Amino acid sequence: MKQTTVKLFHSVSGRYGNLVLAHRSFVVIGIQLLLILAANVTAFELRFEGDIPPEYRRVMWDHIPAVLLSFGSVLWVFGIQQGLWRYVGLYDLGKIIGASLVSVTVFYGVIHLAGEVKEYPRSVIVLTGVLNGLYLAGIRLAVRGFREWLQIVGPTARRVLIIGAGHAGELLARDMMADADYNSLPIGFIDDDPVKRKMKIHGIPVVGTIDEIKTVAERLGAEEMIVAIPSGSTTVKQKILVASEGCAVPIKTLPDIKQLLGDPVSLHQVRPMKLDDLLQREPIQTDRQELSPFISGKTLLVTGAGGSIGSELCRQIAQYHPHSLVLFERYENALHALMLELQAEFPALKILPVIGDVTVPDRVSEVFHQTHPDIVFHAAAHKHVPLMEMNPKEAIRNNILGTRVVAEASLKIGVDRFILISTDKAVNPSSIMGATKRVAEHVMQEFNHAGLTKFTVVRFGNVLGSNGSVVPLFAEQIRKGGPVTVTHPEIKRFFMTIPEAVQLVLHASVIGQGGEVFVLDMGEQIRVVDLARNMIVLAGLVPGKDIDIVFSGLRPGEKLYEELFEEREQVEPTAHPKIQRAIGTTVPMAELHDWLELLQVNLPNSDEEELLQDLKQFVPSFQSNLSQRTS
Repeated sequence: MKQTTVKLFHSVSGRYGNLVLAHRSFVVIGIQLLLILAANVTAFELRFEGDIPPEYRRVMWDHIPAVLLSFGSVLWVFGIQQGLWRYVGLYDLGKIIGASLVSVTVFYGVIHLAGEVKEYPRSVIVLTGVLNGLYLAGIRLAVRGFREWLQIVGPTARRVLIIGAGHAGELLARDMMADADYNSLPIGFIDDDPVKRKMKIHGIPVVGTIDEIKTVAERLGAEEMIVAIPSGSTTVKQKILVASEGCAVPIKTLPDIKQLLGDPVSLHQVRPMKLDDLLQREPIQTDRQELSPFISGKTLLVTGAGGSIGSELCRQIAQYHPHSLVLFERYENALHALMLELQAEFPALKILPVIGDVTVPDRVSEVFHQTHPDIVFHAAAHKHVPLMEMNPKEAIRNNILGTRVVAEASLKIGVDRFILISTDKAVNPSSIMGATKRVAEHVMQEFNHAGLTKFTVVRFGNVLGSNGSVVPLFAEQIRKGGPVTVTHPEIKRFFMTIPEAVQLVLHASVIGQGGEVFVLDMGEQIRVVDLARNMIVLAGLVPGKDIDIVFSGLRPGEKLYEELFEEREQVEPTAHPKIQRAIGTTVPMAELHDWLELLQVNLPNSDEEELLQDLKQFVPSFQSNLSQRTS
């Protein structure tokens, strides 16, 4: 019966809907006049208990035009005909009540004061106003209720479990029920507040707590879950994801509270939950206002501009109106894509795409003399740990000699600031990549005292979603149906988002005075297996059932956990509460300089074992097993 009614409604609305919409105002006014008439007749019936005397029946019909004119005019002035019935709320009901009260007053003035119709019952005038308000409100609520009923019985509506019974959850549920086009049916709320237990919001029950998500979702047949806690901490979101494990249901979320300010909550803002939402710490925020005078009107050069960090650096730098932005990159496809993106987003910005390799001194020198950058961000580097274990000379050439080439060109041309992008793998390194990045940090110290250029290092951990990180790898493995490969069940890493990393880099470029190593307070390390499990759950799959997680063993050069500081380094706070400064022991700069000079010439013919010993000399904490690396 219900399904037949739904089909009939859609058939009729499809046939006559456009005609009604074209003349909507006339239709609404006509209905309102009929309701006024019905209210007046009902008022007389009630006044005389269903038996209206002939003389009063004549009075009623003689003054129907005055009733319609008085009440109808007031409703028009109040704009009652303009509201959409499907969205009727307290505001609309308030206007109807106000219009009804004013209508009573106007009609009383017309009949008793102006017309002096003394036989017209005062009680009928009041009852007409009350009934008119009830009828006008009732028909609107009936239309809204009918549409919501159609939503409930609709055969294709997605059954949605809303996590969070607060203001955002209430607005979201109301939005679902008000518009059938969303094709979503709220079936229950999840909330830990004991006050809300077994309560109902818009007729939708609060059915359980976060810990009961899996049980409730299965019992109610949920097809989608939406996290409606825009002010919720990452701890809460992580708890929700853990509780959802085993539910083959997509999880979506609302943006954070700052994005919702000034914009009402609606289904248009719902998006799939991302890994960024699940960092086990609160995201870093920096005062970006101070960056504008630092960057505006200047020329900035970014090496490795096509990479994950380099490209985000370019995007954020472009927002502060630099004079020009030099994109230095050796991979033409990545460079071309970034150039097109920036030109479309910032058409007024002068963009200089440059193809070049940081290990070629002549090309670097040529570019620096042509562009004269004020600030240089050196993001170009080899970063794949296992690959660098098998190609140590290339790691040294790119990460050490390439850094020295760009630093030397910066010093000669008079660059104001030079910022090196480093990594937590440079701390107590167990890999060639980490050791080369640590030596690159030492190179910054070497050059910092050689001229006016301020050389600064920014050190941070893994970046979610960057090229070569575990996130794209896991995503591809999940797409193919698994298994997801994790090297070790206890392996842990620091994680941050790409925008966070770039904020830190830009902030360091402002506060750095030369010679510093800045490190982000990244909170606690996250187990990689937990990251894999989260990604599987976010894909709407069940770990161990739909997608297996297998352990492949640690790779050459890989550590179980990373560090941000060495024991010999002193840690000092900075002006930013989430950024610290590492002060370490100095290296013999004269010996480092001599080694780099010889390396520039002798690297192709150098013995790999000797190179490893040289790295250990400048990075005493470096531990490497050459036989393991070459086997």
